[in-house]
Amino acid sequence: MRRQLPEAEHTLLQQGTVIPAHPLALDHTRTLDERRQRALTRYYVDAGAGGIAVGVHTTQFEIRRPEIGLLRPVLELAAEELDARVGDRPFLRIAGVAGPTDQAVAEAELARELGYGAVLVSPGGLADRDLDYLLHRSAAIGEVLPVIGFYLQEAVGGRYLPRDYWRRLADQESTVAVKAAPFDRYRTLELVQGITDSGRGDEIALYTGNDDNIVADLLTPYDLPGPDGPVTRRFVGGLLGHWAVWTRAAVELHELVGKAWAGDESARVRALSLAAAVTDANAAVFDVRNDFAGVIAGVHEVLRRQGLLAGTWCLDPDETLSEGQAAEITRVCAAYEWLRAEDGFIAAGSEGWMS
Repeated sequence: MRRQLPEAEHTLLQQGTVIPAHPLALDHTRTLDERRQRALTRYYVDAGAGGIAVGVHTTQFEIRRPEIGLLRPVLELAAEELDARVGDRPFLRIAGVAGPTDQAVAEAELARELGYGAVLVSPGGLADRDLDYLLHRSAAIGEVLPVIGFYLQEAVGGRYLPRDYWRRLADQESTVAVKAAPFDRYRTLELVQGITDSGRGDEIALYTGNDDNIVADLLTPYDLPGPDGPVTRRFVGGLLGHWAVWTRAAVELHELVGKAWAGDESARVRALSLAAAVTDANAAVFDVRNDFAGVIAGVHEVLRRQGLLAGTWCLDPDETLSEGQAAEITRVCAAYEWLRAEDGFIAAGSEGWMS
């Protein structure tokens, strides 16, 4: 049985939107800080995001460990807040699923039980499995909820996935979107080519996860041969760890890109002028100088400075800010006024979000 998103959410996914990858709020004992976890969800909704992704890399894959047991609690908290806050507007509730087929299917069933509409299927941790296995796994998950395919960069556990893999994934009726996050231009192009090769290619929404190249991804037209002739494909939105911070600015950027695609040349020029700055900010937060070692702690550090988190604690005590990373975050915040503008928005809303 093919699982489908409700019509309004399906339309939103296809048209494109801002989807932050939801972090995990912990206290100094590395215990879930429920009040701040709820506050983060409220922030993303009020900032204008069109969805959130929970239980993904930014939420920390360790939440699945039996001794930690936080997968259900964090999914439940986000679902409760969305039920109370979103109202009638369409909003994409996406849960991350991981692990071998049985585990991933069980996680999808949990997500469906809690009201999530789609799942982001991580290929991480399955380097010893062949591509047929990954595709059969996606098909099994798709019996539970619509699937968003995921090209995860190798630095955080991903692997190379060739053009034909993406065609075959797009051929599966349960696939509704893909997130391209290989942090590699060649591989991103292969993904788009593979999706376009499928007879279902125009049914698959393309979302950037390339946090190092967000603006260029959103503005680039891909003119490619399709099964029935030439087609133009583009990334319609982003599902990004980077958008877990400065989310209102991300929404404004996405709106600017929309105007550019509608023919507003000044909007296109303005969006392009932000491209290098967005990448610069991402380099600081994601700790690229140290091979992404402080990526999650960097997201936490921005949220800590804004008062949304109490600290940068991660479930893994060794996962911390790298030497010099805090100074880099300070540098980019000082360099770009549009990042600092987020602070006022958060200051105005944080008391209500924390209540």
